[in-house]
Amino acid sequence: MNPTHRDLRTSYRAVGGGPGYRPGPPENVAAEKETGGEGAMSRAAWAYMRVLGGAAILAILFCRLGIGALVDGLRTISGWSLVAAAAVAFVTTVCSAWRWSLVARGLGVAVPLRGAIAAYYRSQFLNSALPGGVLGDVHRGLQHGRDAGDVSRGLRAVGWERLAGQAVQVVLALIVLLVLPSPVHSSMPAVLAIAVLCVLGAVGLIRGRPPRGTSRWDRALRTARADVRAGLLAPRTRAAIVLSSVVVVAGHMTTFLIAARTAGATAPVLQMLPLAMLVLLAMTVPTNIGGWGPREGVAAWLFAAAGLGAGQGLAVAAVYGVLVLAASLPGAAVLAITWLGSGNRGSMRAAGSQSEGLAGKADVPHQPVPVAA
Repeated sequence: MNPTHRDLRTSYRAVGGGPGYRPGPPENVAAEKETGGEGAMSRAAWAYMRVLGGAAILAILFCRLGIGALVDGLRTISGWSLVAAAAVAFVTTVCSAWRWSLVARGLGVAVPLRGAIAAYYRSQFLNSALPGGVLGDVHRGLQHGRDAGDVSRGLRAVGWERLAGQAVQVVLALIVLLVLPSPVHSSMPAVLAIAVLCVLGAVGLIRGRPPRGTSRWDRALRTARADVRAGLLAPRTRAAIVLSSVVVVAGHMTTFLIAARTAGATAPVLQMLPLAMLVLLAMTVPTNIGGWGPREGVAAWLFAAAGLGAGQGLAVAAVYGVLVLAASLPGAAVLAITWLGSGNRGSMRAAGSQSEGLAGKADVPHQPVPVAA
């Protein structure tokens, strides 16, 4: 099997995609056998529920608003909007890859920036094209971990890198939603209080006394503390991680504004910024189909609450989805090149093994067959 194809299948199964999934460690396999495979079935059910959730949101939107707003929005996409979105995506991809390389280096599985950019483009394309919105990141972590000789660290580097970006996004969203008026402005004090409690709890876990037990939770907590300190809070990298994350969030908001103007939204930028922040946060919900679902639902609700019309929100979200998918197409080229390259290497290895086998047979001296008297 092609190695890239195998990694994609493993990535799909790792997030619960398919009843045949079994985790790697033998002890987990034995545990699932003892429980009748209930863990695998629950992961498969959760994977299907994520897809069904996104499909249900889209179905409700189309039933209430019709498909006309979606089609009208897609018809407004022009060449300049595609070029502008691709240019913004290049900047955000480079900054995201830089952030990933910093975190990976801190965890001892360094990835060169050039390779990180290519891998990040590929993961963005897979996230946009496959259900769940995270399969590309899982594939990126698996492949880098295998290349670095430590799959666990490779996956953790991707996880912490994405978590750092989302943490900065949440902080920026809180600032924007506290300063600018929005449909959720009245709820922001309570949201801010909850966020502060979460931050204090996280700081307590990081700076508190490390657990010394041998349970799975204690080991996981010790590993997480070490990862955060080495990968995210190292003095030489934490400022760069925050800076790159800020640029990435600004780029996503810029792409949303491009989509809004393309779809015909004429609201002022200051009115659009809080809506963009909330839609970007909704995109982190994993119940989607290639990114479609919660984004369109939240956009329709927010635009309606802001007096801009639910149909306008659906059109803007749809245009944004197409722009993001088009901007990630270089990742499809990276995937194809990787696929073809790994296939050629596999064919060469197979041919080499076959040649060695034939040569070995040729070296065996001929033994005369005895003839019965």
